[in-house]
Amino acid sequence: MAGAMRHRGPDDEGYFQEPGVGLAVRRLSIVDLVCGGQPISNEDGTIHVIFNGEIYNYIELRADLEKRGHRLSTRGDTETLVHLYEEHGVEMLRFLRGMFAFALWDSRKKLLLLARDRLGKKPLNYAVIDGTLYFSSELAPLLDQRLASWEIDPDALAAYLIFGFISAPQTIVKQIKKLPPAHYLVWQAGEVNVQRYWSFDQSEKIVCSYDEALDLLRAKLDESIRLRLRSDVPVGLLLSGGLDSNTLLARLVRGLGQKVKAFTIGFTQREYDESGVAQTSARHFGVEHHLLVGEPDLLKLLPDVVRHYGEPSADKSALPTMLLCGLTSCYVKVALSGDGGDEAFAGYPKHWLKSWQHHVSGFFPAGWRERWTLNSMKGGPWQQTKIIEKLRRRLLP
Repeated sequence: MAGAMRHRGPDDEGYFQEPGVGLAVRRLSIVDLVCGGQPISNEDGTIHVIFNGEIYNYIELRADLEKRGHRLSTRGDTETLVHLYEEHGVEMLRFLRGMFAFALWDSRKKLLLLARDRLGKKPLNYAVIDGTLYFSSELAPLLDQRLASWEIDPDALAAYLIFGFISAPQTIVKQIKKLPPAHYLVWQAGEVNVQRYWSFDQSEKIVCSYDEALDLLRAKLDESIRLRLRSDVPVGLLLSGGLDSNTLLARLVRGLGQKVKAFTIGFTQREYDESGVAQTSARHFGVEHHLLVGEPDLLKLLPDVVRHYGEPSADKSALPTMLLCGLTSCYVKVALSGDGGDEAFAGYPKHWLKSWQHHVSGFFPAGWRERWTLNSMKGGPWQQTKIIEKLRRRLLP
């Protein structure tokens, strides 16, 4: 399975095995290039972890752990996970800032902990077959093992046809599940327990003026970007003509004084091409800019995209993004992007909730609203009276 994910971690591989468990990992070296190999254990070798992603606040976590008497032997972020688990158990997750999926084995308790970051930036799939738990960052390595007679999940297929994607915990394969964002899974004595560890707080956070909000936003953006620049390799930026990536570029240069390399893909069809705006922006901020333009045969990339996604997705930007990432990887190992900006700042009308919807939906219990939404995403029928059916259709944004 590790060999099937060589593309995710071309720099190194590692293994751990003892009765009852086997862990394998591929590594893309970002922090502590020499000593950051995985799996990593605690001082007495009773806890091992394999990890995909980055813990942005690992320096602060490390300093606190050392004050508490822990001895860390590397300079990387992975090792903080085993010591944080020693200190807090599964409650460790509330201290983490980052994008991550990891597996941690506790030899003393014979316990496996799988966890995924709050917004699900890093993937984690799992299956329980004949009493054994298997897990992987991608679907393809699991499917290649021929562990079962894999079946298409009709509910997942319906969700894809309606929404263009399949949300957790479903995958297109009935026997395989995604660990949902902000959840952890504990495997012990053959039992699986999945729990949520974080929920978005929708209460009002702050009341301030427009100018104060601008200052707060700049400060938060700068802090967020600064944490993501903690790397022992060069960091780049995927730059389009849009507001999100150009905001990052502005804060990188003017807020943090960082002159990163920027990368853009251009198209000969003018209605799709944003390279002119990107070039102007790069020139304005004085950064090195690399442009990939022409008429590449994107369909040649389709087999790789299909294998890496592992299931249907209607995101047509995946092909040009993969092409751009190929260009970017020739120069840098890490690249920032503006992905997620529209969701965070309600960039499209589909993200807006009308004021009356916002107030009226509050009359219904959260459990009802969550169940209605999940049923809708599965393409489920309206199994209520006509009055409730109309309410659901109006209240779901």
